[in-house]
Amino acid sequence: MVEELYFANRMAVTIDVLRATSTITTAIMNGAKEVVPVGSLDFSKIASASSFGGRTMRGGEKNSKKIEGFDLGNSPLEYQQSVVEGKSIVFFTTNGSKAIVKTKYGSGTFICSFLNAEAVARQLAGMGREFDILCSGLNGDFSLEDTVCAGMLLSEILKINSDFQLSDASTVAINLYERYGDDIRGLYSLSEHGRILEAGGFIDDLDYCAQKNITDVIPVFESSAIKLFNPSIHLQSN
Repeated sequence: MVEELYFANRMAVTIDVLRATSTITTAIMNGAKEVVPVGSLDFSKIASASSFGGRTMRGGEKNSKKIEGFDLGNSPLEYQQSVVEGKSIVFFTTNGSKAIVKTKYGSGTFICSFLNAEAVARQLAGMGREFDILCSGLNGDFSLEDTVCAGMLLSEILKINSDFQLSDASTVAINLYERYGDDIRGLYSLSEHGRILEAGGFIDDLDYCAQKNITDVIPVFESSAIKLFNPSIHLQSN
């Protein structure tokens, strides 16, 4: 397992398409001021205790279920503009928020899902920097849908820069995307996490998270919070 210090001063991409990175992307797309990922449920309660004037919300899930006392679950459909615009959202999930927090010592972590993979790919290709892809997986195990999304991201980068160097794991991810990428919704019915969410009644979430490239929004995790990526500011500071 990769330790936190591995990511020190490195650029990363975190993927948890079912559902954390899809939900975060949707929240930022709909005007959330920031999403603050936390690695433990207890810390999320402490972090949101300073909430005032309704400007801070708590969102997330534990074992796919909305956490008692939280304002929002982990369904991207809950994060509508009328709900999240201008808000700070303290965010805990079983897999995704923990993976994002793991990169806290890095130089910036892009939040990627099928919803914005092409936009993330364009930005990465233009920056010309090495980066790591962290697939959050399911309870620490391999996730088919996260790996397929990584394959989509890499495939889009290769369209821009055919000389881009791939690791063995990246090559496998691209192969999986070529096999399953034409039917993401069908992929969810094959994957372990997808089947869990189907059984839990989250059909609309699965339909939503299967959409490709519906936004150019790129959330980036820096300084303990996820905000809208601003290329001019970020490129000047790195």
